[in-house]
Amino acid sequence: MRGGCGAVAAGGPAARGSCGGAAACASGGRGGVEFVNLAVSGAQTREVLEQQTPAGLALRPDLVSVVIGVNDTLRCTFDIHAVAARLDEVYGAFTRQGAVLLTACLPDPGAMLGLPGTLARPLARRQRAVNAVVHALSARYGAVHLHAAEGAWLSHRAMWSADRLHPAERGHRQLALRFHALLAETGLAGGPTPSAEPEFPAPTRSASLWWLATAGTAWVARRCTDLLPQLLSLAADELRHHARGTSARLDVRASAAVSAALAALTPGERREVA
Repeated sequence: MRGGCGAVAAGGPAARGSCGGAAACASGGRGGVEFVNLAVSGAQTREVLEQQTPAGLALRPDLVSVVIGVNDTLRCTFDIHAVAARLDEVYGAFTRQGAVLLTACLPDPGAMLGLPGTLARPLARRQRAVNAVVHALSARYGAVHLHAAEGAWLSHRAMWSADRLHPAERGHRQLALRFHALLAETGLAGGPTPSAEPEFPAPTRSASLWWLATAGTAWVARRCTDLLPQLLSLAADELRHHARGTSARLDVRASAAVSAALAALTPGERREVA
């Protein structure tokens, strides 16, 4: 311990599960290690940089989990250059302070939501771009990185909440277990292995349906205004390229954008992030 708290979670809700494993490791079996959850549902990289990072730095954590990116892909403002610049700032700030950084790449939201292929492919391309940036920056800053973009465990419905985007308790515990294993491999784990079994009963079907009818409906309404028009345009572009046999060009274009975004990040140079 460096005089601050044990572990901080920043980003979206998935960060809480990853940081649970970190806190268990930081405890060294002693218990009583402080775990501060700054992660909030709906957070994007802008909120992590502007709000959560200053709060997290003030706590001087030993370990910090930054798991973020899906919400950026679900907005019409998506810009891989801005995502890369913000994550570079966040990762750099915590590692310069001496914290062990935990990161993860995440599943494709279109597939998780079960969208039709034409709508899902643009979102998948965005998520692959975010994951490529997270991979590259995790290597740059020596992060403990979990590849959580694919795997059989992700397909189990019990891992996910009613919205199919955020982990349920069992999913959080799986993230904690997998991060604990990675930290153990690097010699940073000293605490007990987190339990995979939920402490609380899973929500009933009626409770899940009620959530979908209330909060879920509000979420869909918001996405209909800030994502759907652009997504329909992207889907039309997908169809045009498919008809011409040029779909691969979309993947090449996305890969080029990632390369340009990473190339624009100059180590040691202060950047203004839009």
